[in-house]
Amino acid sequence: MAAGIETKKGKLIVFSAPSGTGKSTVARMVRERIGDLGFSVSATTRAIRPGEQDGVDYHFLSREAFEEKVREGGFIEHEFFFGNSYGTLLDKTLEAVDSGKYLLLDLDVKGALNLKRLFGDRALLVFLKPPSMEVLARRLEGRSSEGPEALKVRLERASMELSQAGRFDYVLVNDDLDETVEAVTARITQFISQS
Repeated sequence: MAAGIETKKGKLIVFSAPSGTGKSTVARMVRERIGDLGFSVSATTRAIRPGEQDGVDYHFLSREAFEEKVREGGFIEHEFFFGNSYGTLLDKTLEAVDSGKYLLLDLDVKGALNLKRLFGDRALLVFLKPPSMEVLARRLEGRSSEGPEALKVRLERASMELSQAGRFDYVLVNDDLDETVEAVTARITQFISQS
């Protein structure tokens, strides 16, 4: 295993995709089909919202606690956007793998590749591609949630992410949702069944 992290029997499945590719929908549907597939809970510095629970929706940390975790190397990946920090906790991920759990993570390309470096063959990296950049642009425009400048930034980021797809274990074009879910479910089931 890469980087010398010892684990017992759990496995990690990482989804990465440009925004607007349908990653969250595919992840939700795959989890419905694979009942014992948990979902990684990220840490954040943003304020807890009504109805949210610490440790369920997010691990809510103060800015100071988050920065201390960064200094200690306590994150697999972390990012700052929209005024708050978000990250994937290394200790919680190790805990899940060591206890034999199968955990699904939704990470950006950088975070996914770092997780693979840390966990080696205990991690399966799945990259979902849009049918084309034109289709992706239409999907993002259809959300009507962002202005032209934000859309331009998202498309530039998508281009960078797509350039890294070849570094993933399994790459699939999400053109037909049902077919994508079937294919991803089959690949994850195969990965979990391998010793």
